[in-house]
Amino acid sequence: MNTDATEEPGPASSAPAWSSADLRFFDDVRELEITAPRTDGTFGAWTPIWVVVVKTDVFVRTWHRRETGWYGRAVRTRRARIRVSGETVDVMVDPTGESDAVDEAYRAKYGAGGAQSMVTTEAAASTLRLRAVQRRHSS
Repeated sequence: MNTDATEEPGPASSAPAWSSADLRFFDDVRELEITAPRTDGTFGAWTPIWVVVVKTDVFVRTWHRRETGWYGRAVRTRRARIRVSGETVDVMVDPTGESDAVDEAYRAKYGAGGAQSMVTTEAAASTLRLRAVQRRHSS
């Protein structure tokens, strides 16, 4: 993953774009792991999650939207951390809500049957765009 940015989160436009290699990687990988900061600044347990790419944006969803767990913390803080292939990347989280293009990306990548729980109205409402902030370290 080639996200060498070091800037702090700000408006969505200030986040560095994912490189074309990053986007290909997210397109090819079946899942990544995600966590979000707790109120004390520590991070919770890693949760495996599916990921899709639409144009130059990276999206994740939860099949069960709730205020707790990684999803609730990510929405509240607008921050998360992802881990893919041993690399850890801090990301900004932008709740985007429903998107037909993201639904299609889930169906195309995971198959109509596999993606069924990820294209429900509830899951679609939980759509989050991930924007790279800073590569932390290799794990």
